[in-house]
Amino acid sequence: MSSENELIKLYSSRILALATELSAPSRLKKPDATAKKRSPLCGSAVTVDITIENGKIADFAQDVKACALGQAAASVLGRAALGRSLNELLTTREALQKMLEFDGPAPKAPFDEMEVLRPAKDFKNRHASIMLSIEAVIEAMQKVSPKKTYA
Repeated sequence: MSSENELIKLYSSRILALATELSAPSRLKKPDATAKKRSPLCGSAVTVDITIENGKIADFAQDVKACALGQAAASVLGRAALGRSLNELLTTREALQKMLEFDGPAPKAPFDEMEVLRPAKDFKNRHASIMLSIEAVIEAMQKVSPKKTYA
């Protein structure tokens, strides 16, 4: 069982601020791809819409129904998604997983603010919610024709 101090550290003021800075839920009218991810453990869900130009995200919208940790991760992702390639997102996902599972380095800029989620490494039941947005964006990008994604 986690101590009260560990939970306070987990829900730091910066994590809560990021969660409240998350853009209002939105959807694109004509996305190139949509992906929805849900964590069966906690019920958090994320729906992501993207358009791709020249192999990079040109437009992005998300509808996030998650805990503060999932919202904070989605907030960072939402601010950094435009102009990112599939390879950049795959690298970010790998870094985020390693940070949470093995206390590895935080993802590199422009996703480096995910460092604030490091205290969640000791709360494995929260990892899925944190990963939802990046997993959804990657899935959406993989649905787009390879010709468009790797232009």
